[in-house]
Amino acid sequence: MADPARARKIADRIKVVAAEYLEHRLKDERLGFVTLTDVRVTGDLQHASVFYTVFGSDEEREATAEVLQENLGRIRSHVGKALGIRLTPTLEFIADALPETSSQLEEALRKARERDAELARAREGAIPAGDADPYRKPVSGDEAGDDPADRVVEIDGEEDERA
Repeated sequence: MADPARARKIADRIKVVAAEYLEHRLKDERLGFVTLTDVRVTGDLQHASVFYTVFGSDEEREATAEVLQENLGRIRSHVGKALGIRLTPTLEFIADALPETSSQLEEALRKARERDAELARAREGAIPAGDADPYRKPVSGDEAGDDPADRVVEIDGEEDERA
C-alpha cells in the first residue's frame, strides 16, 4: 500500500497529464469539449479511475467515450512516461454523473422555492386560530390562587409544585 498522500499526488499528476494529452496531442474531431473532473488511484497504485464530463449533446458524449476508449493505450503510455514510476496504472475513463445530479438538485430547489412562495402568498391574509396570544403568562397578585397550576402541595414535609 502506498502512502495516501503519494497516491493523491499521483492522481493529481495523472489528471494534469491526461488533460494536456487530450487537449494538445489527441487529434480526433469526434472528441468533444472534455473536462477531467477527478482521478482516483487505488492504494497499490495499479489502477486509476478518470472521471470526465463532456459539454454537449448525448451523441457528443457517446462519441467522446468511443474516442477515449480507442486511445486508452496511447493516453496510458503518455501518462506512464510523464509519471516516471515503475508501474504505470491502468486507466479507466468513467463519465461523471455530476452534471445530471446537479441539474436534478437544481430542479428540486426550484420546486421548493415555488412552494415556499405559494405558502407565503397563502399566509398573507391568514389570521391565527384561537387566541391572539396562545402562550401562558405568569399571573400576579389575587389571581394566583385561582389557577390550579399555581397551587403548592406539601408532600412529606417538602413543598412540591403541581401542574
